[in-house]
Amino acid sequence: MKTIRPLVVLFFTALAPGLLQSAATAAIPYAEQVVERTLDNGFQMILLEDHKAPVAVVQVWYRVGARNELPGTTGLSHMLEHMMFKGTKKNGPGEYSRIISLNGGDENAFTSDDGTTYFAKIAADRIDVELELEADRMRNLILDEELFEPERQVVMEERRMRVDDQPIAYLFETLSALTFLEHPYRQPVIGWGSDIEGWRLSDLQRQYDQFYQPNNAFLVAVGDFDAERLAERIEAFFGPIARGPEPPQVRAREQAPRGPARVTVRRPAQLPFIAIAYRVPNLDHPDSSALEVLEVLLSAGKSSRLYRDLVEKDRVALDAGASYSRTAVDDKTFMLTAQAQPGVEPQALEQALLAQVEALRTTPPGEEELARAKAQIESSFVFSQDSMFYRALILGTYELAGGWRKADAYLPGIRAVTAADVQRVAATWLGERNRTSGILLPETNEATAVEGGEG
Repeated sequence: MKTIRPLVVLFFTALAPGLLQSAATAAIPYAEQVVERTLDNGFQMILLEDHKAPVAVVQVWYRVGARNELPGTTGLSHMLEHMMFKGTKKNGPGEYSRIISLNGGDENAFTSDDGTTYFAKIAADRIDVELELEADRMRNLILDEELFEPERQVVMEERRMRVDDQPIAYLFETLSALTFLEHPYRQPVIGWGSDIEGWRLSDLQRQYDQFYQPNNAFLVAVGDFDAERLAERIEAFFGPIARGPEPPQVRAREQAPRGPARVTVRRPAQLPFIAIAYRVPNLDHPDSSALEVLEVLLSAGKSSRLYRDLVEKDRVALDAGASYSRTAVDDKTFMLTAQAQPGVEPQALEQALLAQVEALRTTPPGEEELARAKAQIESSFVFSQDSMFYRALILGTYELAGGWRKADAYLPGIRAVTAADVQRVAATWLGERNRTSGILLPETNEATAVEGGEG
């Protein structure tokens, strides 16, 4: 791995010793630290020793999310996440959380487009408690109507609170559905409201049996343990679980963009909001590193272009940002967003965002600006090494996206990006034909909820 750039070295020398240790840790490739094993039943383990504190983080990842769902039954992956805390024959409803708490740990879970993750942070000498609980609920979950129907009502209320009653979230959901016409990335993780209402217990059981199998899951652990001994303990708990049928694969592929598209959403919001999505490649493409740098140039901190120009200088936005879905399993999006200042017309704000894109499409960034952006990326990555949870999250995220070893290519790829690369990827991927625009307007009595079209 290349040495850290001088700008970053100067930055780190001002930090506390603990963070300097994080820099040293980040300089060691994961491939030199991780112990990996795959059991006969297909269950994979990715283990990383970290002895800074007598604790451990355990994450169990299932390769199933909104991407794996079929129209009409969207949201089942998220629903299963809820049901995983409702108990098994051995441990009743709520027992998982109670047992982890009694052992001084904390736990949670999350569902994304690409996967579902369950995690616990616990004292290293209690790690067997978490392993036993996770192995138990992998195949012994109780799914019955008595538990299913109340939890479906909970999810319906969650959707209402987080999407239907949140104008910006509603816009993002609508924008995704327009950006992807064929790929299941168009589907919301929580599920469409009509699908949630129509779920059957048999749908959930089928989802569980298809995807919650040892050969469709992997475990990431980071903490104060001996990796070889921990591998033996994991095998003792998970090894006896029979290999399941191979899960159905996602075969949908989004075709080339058909041209610019836009949608206007009217909701009871205070101010207009703009979101512009471009379909772009993921980390497997050579342009991914330059797209990552482009994101930071636009939106990382108060020195970024969007904040400097739209928020401070021109005062057309209260806030503005960019995001790039680099570690998605399939190609996804590069997105620009901005919240309008009071009195600013949404058209003016949209044009201001597009002007920032056009500037990078026609003129490469300056060397000082580029160096600052790359240093921000590197320092952010180094800081993440101070957290066991985020070290595990990095490994799990990359494994889900195609292999944990790809994480070692991240910083070398960033360091190699040139100003010309940034201009090239902006010109290649952030063009009009590849653009989907979403506009949130404050609702009026006579307005319709959604207006769409091309152009």
